[in-house]
Amino acid sequence: MTIELAITLLGLGLVGGFFSGWLGIGGGIIMAPLLLYVPPALGVANPDMKVVAGLTMVQSLFATGSGVIVHRRFQFVSRELVLWMGGIIAVASLTGAVLSRFASAGALMGVFVVLALIAAVMMLIPKKEPSEEPHASEIDFSRPLAAACALILGLVGGLVGQSGAFIIIPVLLYVLKIPTRTTIGSSLGIVFLAALAGSAGKVVTGQVEMAMAVFLIAGALLGAQGGGYLSQITRRRRLRQVLALVIAATAVGMALDLAGV
Repeated sequence: MTIELAITLLGLGLVGGFFSGWLGIGGGIIMAPLLLYVPPALGVANPDMKVVAGLTMVQSLFATGSGVIVHRRFQFVSRELVLWMGGIIAVASLTGAVLSRFASAGALMGVFVVLALIAAVMMLIPKKEPSEEPHASEIDFSRPLAAACALILGLVGGLVGQSGAFIIIPVLLYVLKIPTRTTIGSSLGIVFLAALAGSAGKVVTGQVEMAMAVFLIAGALLGAQGGGYLSQITRRRRLRQVLALVIAATAVGMALDLAGV
């Protein structure tokens, strides 16, 4: 571990954590391409997709934990939704994380790209919302549908080393019909539980570079706090637009890389 690599990881963790708190994502969809391309560009490291998958999982754990604290202060975290979906996603994510060690780096990246493209398309669907968003305690949702979604998202998220928020958010918005701010806050809680199980699976199977993870985590904790407060003053429509742009840009970039373009 060099000082240059440590500073780079700290900065990348800060960026990933900020987007996590701002948009309600675990940070993996931002962190994965940053870790794949920035360290090699700076000449400080050259991690492959499997190393990146382990690092993004643990980074998501701490970024979402920090971000959910901010959103809960504003009453936009549904405890019932988090517990209902989070427990199922956690178990499924752990299973996927353990199974991922038997998959090739190319296969993992391919799954990541497909999921990101699906999420980006979903985010472009117009959504009608009330002028005043209700607090999370007033939200109702279909429990069976939430459970089914959680099972699928958790398994696939664990396989690709992502906490899955980039696809969880569109599902909460358009399938379960959850308002935007509660979606963002609750997704952080759901992803925290998923990342907790997924990180355990990655660590137990030796897929996490712990020295690198420490610096990512430090940056993520700080960045998520700032992003969480910015999220509260950003218009809901703008939040969805930015998230769609982030997902689409990431998917296109990684698809081109996978195709060797």
